[in-house]
Amino acid sequence: MSGHSKFANIKHKKEKNDAAKGKIFTIIGREIAVAVKEGGPDPANNFKLAQVIAKAKSNNMPNDTIERGIKKAAGDVGNVNYKYVTYEGYGPKGIAIIVDALTDNQNRTAANVRNAFTKGYGNMGTTGCVSFMFDQKGQIIVDKEEYEGDSDELMMLSLDAGAEDFIEEDDSFEIITAPDDFDAVLKALTDANIPMISSEVTFIPQNYVSLTDEQDIKNIQKTLDLLDEDDDVQAVYHNWDE
Repeated sequence: MSGHSKFANIKHKKEKNDAAKGKIFTIIGREIAVAVKEGGPDPANNFKLAQVIAKAKSNNMPNDTIERGIKKAAGDVGNVNYKYVTYEGYGPKGIAIIVDALTDNQNRTAANVRNAFTKGYGNMGTTGCVSFMFDQKGQIIVDKEEYEGDSDELMMLSLDAGAEDFIEEDDSFEIITAPDDFDAVLKALTDANIPMISSEVTFIPQNYVSLTDEQDIKNIQKTLDLLDEDDDVQAVYHNWDE
């Protein structure tokens, strides 16, 4: 997995324009609403909400915006109708793509995702058609520039809390967990005030596919850009070796 840390992509996303930042805030706002509906408005007693708040802060979402979102969700629990859905499909040269969405209108979201695949000359597939090419893992990224402690101590803290692997990249530390152990490892790092740039349960490709044809690259980028622009889309996973 060395050399395929998502940290470079995360940094790139953080440098996007205000419109992209607005989309991130929309995504996180929906996640806050769902978390509050499922576990209540107190992050001390709702670890899922605490995770979303940590994600919000890592994306520079203002505290008052977070608090307003929690209060709004708490007063509007009965009207929170968002549902998590996952789509799978193929880009050029069989690139595997998984799309996670959070939507209040599945017909709209499915049509938009299908359109993104079609415009990139790929196609949407059936559930399970590409997910077997990925491993679902908890992944936590720590920025070396932000972390002032000892790398061995961070590794032992992570492994003692249940992490499967600890990978040192040039600019970051990558901590991998089984999905069921993710919350425990994240809590241990949070309690230790470790500065995390990203923490999520994600899909990590078992193998990566390179594209050399310029048109293929334009096509896959078209699909990814359209998905990125869709407010319903929460995350996109693929095995394209960018």
